[in-house]
Amino acid sequence: MQQVEPPGAGVAAAPSIRSPLATAGAAQRSIVDARVVVVSALSVLVAIVSGFIAQGLTRLIAGFTNLAFFGRLSFAQVSPAHNRLGLFVILIPTIGGLVVGLMARYGSKAIRGHGIPEAMEQVLTNESRIPARMTFLKPLSAAISIGTGGPFGAEGPIIATGGALGSLLGQVIRTTANERKALLAAGAAAGMAATFGTPVAAVLLAVELLLFEYRARSLVPVALAAVAATGVRLAFLGTAPAFAMPVVAQPGEAALALYVGIGAILGVGSVLVTQAVYAVEDLFERLPMHWMWWPALGGTAVGAVGYVAPETLGVGYDNIDALLSGTLATGALLALTCFKFASWSIALGSGTSGGTLAPLFTIGGGCGALLGVLAAALAPEAGVDPRIAALVGMASMFAGASRALLASAVFAFETTRQPISLLPLLGGCSAAFLASSLLMRNSIMTEKIARRGVRVLGEYSADFLEQLSVVSRASPAVTTLGIGDSIGAIRRFFASGMSGSQHQGYPVVDAAGHLVAFVTRKDLASLPEHLTLGDLDLRPPVVIFGDASLREAADLMAKRRIGRLPVVSREQPAIVSGMITRSDLVEAHAPRLRDHELAPGLLRRRSDRPGRRHA
Repeated sequence: MQQVEPPGAGVAAAPSIRSPLATAGAAQRSIVDARVVVVSALSVLVAIVSGFIAQGLTRLIAGFTNLAFFGRLSFAQVSPAHNRLGLFVILIPTIGGLVVGLMARYGSKAIRGHGIPEAMEQVLTNESRIPARMTFLKPLSAAISIGTGGPFGAEGPIIATGGALGSLLGQVIRTTANERKALLAAGAAAGMAATFGTPVAAVLLAVELLLFEYRARSLVPVALAAVAATGVRLAFLGTAPAFAMPVVAQPGEAALALYVGIGAILGVGSVLVTQAVYAVEDLFERLPMHWMWWPALGGTAVGAVGYVAPETLGVGYDNIDALLSGTLATGALLALTCFKFASWSIALGSGTSGGTLAPLFTIGGGCGALLGVLAAALAPEAGVDPRIAALVGMASMFAGASRALLASAVFAFETTRQPISLLPLLGGCSAAFLASSLLMRNSIMTEKIARRGVRVLGEYSADFLEQLSVVSRASPAVTTLGIGDSIGAIRRFFASGMSGSQHQGYPVVDAAGHLVAFVTRKDLASLPEHLTLGDLDLRPPVVIFGDASLREAADLMAKRRIGRLPVVSREQPAIVSGMITRSDLVEAHAPRLRDHELAPGLLRRRSDRPGRRHA
């Protein structure tokens, strides 16, 4: 038994062993590899298929709308607001809800809702495995729901369908769970990009809501998928932005401040909207009937609202165009906002199938436009434009409700191509995000799965252990056992109380000091005392390079189910230069915790300064 200090630079040692991490050290590791190329190619394939599915679903919704409200076979885009059914319009969403309820009951319960929370849950709890039947049940149920007047957008089901397609491909071929997650996120981003032509926002949405990380090996496939899906959209629909908005003037300082204030107000509004949706859902939970009938009941409410305010039926993208063009009078703005909110919250709370982005944009845009009109009347010198206020309101409502801050701001810009809107959008969405985060723990996307006990990350930060090397935290003094030591001598050493005698595991070295094995107290517990370590069939050593990260050390310990690792260098892999243990990994977090503690400021009260006498 001996204490071994770190060997000097001149020590020569035969490389009799090799580290299991011989190619994984921090100095030689790349952030991408050949698998990223493979996953990227698969993601592009998923994106192209998702792009065609998005166009097909849009036309399928139009087909159901024409059939349900106008009694004709056509796939031309039409708004159900122009129907002439009178009171019979109430029956159309009811029938649609009944069909969706039957599909959920006898097909898959997962088709209920707007799709993104369900995809998040599969990422977090099921290794990104979405059942294959979702690739056709979700779009079909959404087409029936929206085509019969459901006040939803098509984007949520398309995103969910693209994600299901990516997940399915990841299950058919051999992939890791992380690669399957990248394929799922790529399909989801492709669905959004194919619907609105917003590739950058689609990537940001995937990062903020689905990937739960920001790494090149997942970001690159998602970005390529978004580009490919946007290309499919360009082939079908051309280069025009998704929402028409006239050119607006650059806002001044006062107007910018008011837009940020509008964003903060909409952030509070997003909390109220989210709470209202889940309050309605809780009310449905208390009904003395099977959940299969809830969508039909919600559809009846949708039809009743649609009879009073026909513009609330269907996706309502034309309503967003009207908000951004400023063609709606104040009374029409107020009516659209209130009735759309009532119709959408009841329908979504009933558990039918449909998206949330378009309704939130409509509600937020209406609120923003109304606040813009008010600001323009009270402070005309500020130069607030109700159209920009509507755009800020739309993005802020979604940012506050979903907590996808960057995706919301960039989405509003990409769908309108208004470059001067970026600054108001960034300010408004940031204010909304701040207000929502202060007032509500979960978002509209995460509340449902949080109620099921799933913990959803709200922040993504660099792995602290990845930033530290093993050598920076390893103990340089190592107690080793000699290959010729007897079991009896080792036990007497354990009982001596000497330095190093309390460890649970020890490296075993030969006469030249080369590492040959590793033993634990448990290994030696019941062996005869006359035996030496050389007489035993010892386990081969599992070692770690000193320039590897603490994350690699932690992963290796978890994989091998061991609590300590000898540390070696690349130049002398047979010489033990240190030891890293589980407790060292825990203690390494101390600086990170100190970073969250308040430090004394330079400007302190005079009474807090040293040397001052107190009465």
